[in-house]
Amino acid sequence: MERRVEPPVSGRGAQGALVPTRFGLATREVDGDWRDHVEKLDGPPVKLRTTVTEEQPKTILTFNTSPDVPFDRSVNAYRGCEHGCVYCFARPTHAYHDLSPGLDFETKLFAKPDAARLLRETLAKPRYRPRPIAMGTNTDPYQPIERQYRITRQVLEVCLDAAHPVTITTKSDRVLDDLDLLSKLAERRLVAVSVSVTSLDPKLSGMLEPRAAAPAKRLAALGRLVEAGVPVHCSVSPIIPAITDQFMEEIVARAAAVGVRSAGWIPLRLPHEVAPLFREWLSVHFPERGDKVMAIVRAIRGGRDNDPDFFTRMKPSGVWADLFRARFVLACKRAGIGKERFELDCTRFHRPSIGGQMRLL
Repeated sequence: MERRVEPPVSGRGAQGALVPTRFGLATREVDGDWRDHVEKLDGPPVKLRTTVTEEQPKTILTFNTSPDVPFDRSVNAYRGCEHGCVYCFARPTHAYHDLSPGLDFETKLFAKPDAARLLRETLAKPRYRPRPIAMGTNTDPYQPIERQYRITRQVLEVCLDAAHPVTITTKSDRVLDDLDLLSKLAERRLVAVSVSVTSLDPKLSGMLEPRAAAPAKRLAALGRLVEAGVPVHCSVSPIIPAITDQFMEEIVARAAAVGVRSAGWIPLRLPHEVAPLFREWLSVHFPERGDKVMAIVRAIRGGRDNDPDFFTRMKPSGVWADLFRARFVLACKRAGIGKERFELDCTRFHRPSIGGQMRLL
């Protein structure tokens, strides 16, 4: 029997709706003959559309005690991300809601319209103590639906009102929509922005991160932020061996050319369902290179697709990791870039007013 070869899923990162088995969810596989029969009756499958469900959570601030990240609290205005980055380590979070970390993650999104109100209420509590709030730690705060919902902007308005420090990680030039707020926050040492640049090839970017901003737009956004006086960091991540590492030096050089003075890199991580999704992506787009890519990934992760352990999961090891590290250090030295730890000011914080109530001074 001849094997049916499926065309790539256009405009999306994942190539299928992978159902996780670790939660015991039922799986289904459509028989090829039955699929042909359905297509004859109903026509070809309808193009995937993005849907957004509004959530009403009771809290919006999430705390963590991880030793591997430089923040202890975060706000995620959205669940799922339409950018569709095939390598996104946040994909498995959709599995907890009986949804696929594959196509569901990038097409079935959730928004939290009350995020700003919930944050304001939290900051107003007498026992609350300020430390920088991280945004973009799970899904991108400037993904396409932000243009409609403006939840990220509302959260920044609360931070500005309360003089509360905040950090942002994004791969979208949509961050410039809030340049007015970011400039005011920067004047008071209350914000730092990190923009991820994965490659310099728009075609490759379109396959890896189909609905994220093109690389040139991200670099331009970094330049605009620098001009506005906003502390910025260029994250060359993730480094995908034999796929994106070829761009490492030039990304650093171009970031320096627009005034960026801080840069870092993060190696590819493949937790849980991300590993099979990434393997499937390789089989579609780079079938001749897939084995080599995964061999290097396992080499820097102690022989596994992923290292989930605290203290080591963000620190690749081995010959390949040493090579990437040495290349990055040399690129930064040539470009005059370091890795800054932006010290934001927590001393200006004051509790915001609630329900129009005046704040007592």
